[in-house]
Amino acid sequence: MTDIHIDITQKTYAAKGTAKAHLAIENFKLSLESGQFVCLVGSSGCGKTTLLNSIAGLDTDFVGDIIVGQQHISPKIGYVFQNPRLLPWRTVRENIELALPKLTQEQAGFIDNLLYIMQLDKVQNVYPERLSLGMSRRVAIIRAFAINPDVLLMDEPFVSLDPPTARQVRSLLQQLWQQRPHTVLFVTHDLREAIALADKLIFLSPPPMQIISQIPVPLARHQREDETLIEDFRQQLLSNYPEITQLL
Repeated sequence: MTDIHIDITQKTYAAKGTAKAHLAIENFKLSLESGQFVCLVGSSGCGKTTLLNSIAGLDTDFVGDIIVGQQHISPKIGYVFQNPRLLPWRTVRENIELALPKLTQEQAGFIDNLLYIMQLDKVQNVYPERLSLGMSRRVAIIRAFAINPDVLLMDEPFVSLDPPTARQVRSLLQQLWQQRPHTVLFVTHDLREAIALADKLIFLSPPPMQIISQIPVPLARHQREDETLIEDFRQQLLSNYPEITQLL
């Protein structure tokens, strides 16, 4: 498990063509403890994906520092993008195994277990074109978990799923995470989804993105299946923190 320390003084997208320079993030400081499941909640375009890309090392063009784990030690980072990004000419299992170029017998067994938990063991040899969107998203989650990451980044992985499918995949995700807890940053604009998953909620402002509030979720894991408890806490948050309403 891995701590994360973020201190971004400024992240700016340079002017391009007729578009002016865009200040995406400013004076952003956040520290997360190992093993926390944290949801980043903010409106579309506020900079959530930019932040995840910076943590993942895909975007290093910013002023500041991001320390993941111990300095000089490269952590394993899993990333679940909004788009499942499955290769159409590879089977479900082959898409997962791409994350593990030197596949061991132990890793193969771990993939077997992930496929079983995610209810995909019976379709592991089919190609992505035969999968529903919900199934494709589950494959992408397994691929990220398969490397046994120190940190897992998830960028609205359930967006565009119908509510019943989203609930099912959330439940399966929690099963996986509880088996091997690690630090998770999960981006969403769905407050119910965030409450169902997170130990802590981080509410983010419109750009330049800053932290508005950090709020722990008091519900025990077994209570997250109760939609009434989730809705009660959601209403409590909206009442106590009216400034977050504009973010949803």
